[in-house]
Amino acid sequence: MAAQALALLREVARLEAPLEELRALHSVLQAVPLNELREQAAELRLGPLFSLLNENHREKTALCVSILERLLQAMEPVHMARNLRVDLQRGLIHPDDSVKILTLSQIGRIVENSDAVTEILNNAELLKQIVYCIGGENLSVAKALIVEISSVSPESLNYCTTSGLVTQLLRELTGEDVLVRATCIEMVTSLAYTHHGRQYLAQEGVIDQISNIIVGADSDPFSSFYLPGFVKFFGNLAVMDSPQQICERYPIFVEKVFEMTESQDPTMTGVAVDTVGILGSNVEGKQVLQKTGTRFERLLMRIGHQSKNAPVELKIRCLDAISSLLYLPPEQQTDDLLRMTESWFSALSRDPLELFRGISSQPFPELHCAALKVFTAIANQPWAQKLMFNSPGFVEYVVDRSVEHDKASKDAKYELVKALANSKTIAEIFGNPNYLRLRTYLSEGPYYVKPVSTTAVEGAE
Repeated sequence: MAAQALALLREVARLEAPLEELRALHSVLQAVPLNELREQAAELRLGPLFSLLNENHREKTALCVSILERLLQAMEPVHMARNLRVDLQRGLIHPDDSVKILTLSQIGRIVENSDAVTEILNNAELLKQIVYCIGGENLSVAKALIVEISSVSPESLNYCTTSGLVTQLLRELTGEDVLVRATCIEMVTSLAYTHHGRQYLAQEGVIDQISNIIVGADSDPFSSFYLPGFVKFFGNLAVMDSPQQICERYPIFVEKVFEMTESQDPTMTGVAVDTVGILGSNVEGKQVLQKTGTRFERLLMRIGHQSKNAPVELKIRCLDAISSLLYLPPEQQTDDLLRMTESWFSALSRDPLELFRGISSQPFPELHCAALKVFTAIANQPWAQKLMFNSPGFVEYVVDRSVEHDKASKDAKYELVKALANSKTIAEIFGNPNYLRLRTYLSEGPYYVKPVSTTAVEGAE
């Protein structure tokens, strides 16, 4: 099949008007597996296909775009960066949007590849040209690519800011169009994942502007379009910098998260719950939440209630947030922090252990795994081990392999057993016989099936 595609590609290169050959090549390529094309990547001569894009013939352009999309997927980003620069640069200024989008997506692959991106970054002229070519585009793909390029290094961010592209993005972030604002905040959040990106956003006053927009959101009837993204931005910022500093400097962020957990809109509740999980994923963030006192206890009750009564997708998000909030690495298990996670667990429900056990018995693998993750998060904390040991049938439930039927559930159960078995306090709390059962489960692996003994019965057929 790949040989047939190569032969057709040579035909296309040889002929003046190869429309039939392009159609044939297009249909053959649909049937060729990508790995076969990868094996032939060195033989692929794509110059003629790129040339045909300039003929202003609608069907030829559409066929070439589709064919190139498939063939370029088979090429390594480094190879593209070295050998197809000129073709990609031309593609960026092509009058047809489908050609631009094809080109931008391939440049995106180059930017995401650490070896290939240096080919662009080491060539200042090429980088500038890419940035300026993209600058004329209002395609969201182009904007996303600008953010990707800006995120690579302080130098690449500098090119993008000098060209005015990042400034344009930030203007739209604070502009009047709420839908554009919602798209822009996702891109700005990506930029904030890098240290130089966060520095730039702080220097330009962008973080303060985002905070001010959240403050004014109450009086904006359209705020539900962009508010989730703005809150998510602060959640990520807090974890990457310092939860305490961000929450102290921008109190509206914490205020809004608490407010959104009470919302009747599941989108708002979901984002608030995710953000609480992100914020409480490290000790400093946990302490920030603890300082809000009874307010946070009420929030925990609400999340506990939602994990039982909300639609499935929101239940899973609540359980993931609970796992994140309750997990403490062994080296951080001070008496104070253990008391804190124990009190948080108690605040979730009247009998949280039974609540999560009940959820884990529902016929949804994702829910089952999310409930097991909660048990795994607390499995290395002595107070939780005592609760588990004193809960009738819980130890049997943990070592019972007949409960899980799919791979994800078996893996999740194995993680729970591993967390328990590897804890320093487990033998003392669970007792040696149970500790040995956990060790046996661990050594047998997640997918062990007990052999069924068959006894021959005399006279049986």
